[in-house]
Amino acid sequence: MDKIRLKIVGLSTSQSQSGAYALIMGEVDGKRRLPIIIGGFEAQSIAIELEKMKPSRPLTHDLFKSFAKEFDITIKEVVINKFFEGVFYARLVCEHDGEEVEIDSRTSDAVAIALRFRCPIFTYENIMAAAGIIMDEDKEKETEEETDEKVKEEQFSGMSVDELQELLDQAVAKEEYEKASKIRDEMNRRKKPK
Repeated sequence: MDKIRLKIVGLSTSQSQSGAYALIMGEVDGKRRLPIIIGGFEAQSIAIELEKMKPSRPLTHDLFKSFAKEFDITIKEVVINKFFEGVFYARLVCEHDGEEVEIDSRTSDAVAIALRFRCPIFTYENIMAAAGIIMDEDKEKETEEETDEKVKEEQFSGMSVDELQELLDQAVAKEEYEKASKIRDEMNRRKKPK
């Protein structure tokens, strides 16, 4: 079966499940989108890597990357290989000492790991046909802009005030004032009496 390469198009709160997020994967050379419902922890891990942020302590997916690198294991690609009863399944295609091994993974974890290893993400035509949607281009641009804003807001929610302060200092030092203002807004929001 030919594989279809995917890219992350967006990440937003899920309209269908409270406390969950929608990871939108899109065909690299097409208009179809694959909406995948994921948990908050995985959404945060994906958002942090997309924004090139460095948490003060390694997240689980960062730990996985360090472990794999220490033992000379490479993640060659991620394949979303199954869609059954509304659930996506994925496999990590790994290489160690010239031997290729596939490891079963939750799709959200596989995407978070793929981002850290900068490896491609694929799926198959039968999965795109079963679960893919086609978005009109104007609506997609709006969704991408809204998603970018939501990701920026949500990525700070799991961080402590000290971590936010460190991030704020870094943003100011790099003259990333828009980012700094969003961090400041999050810090101010937490200071308000409830």
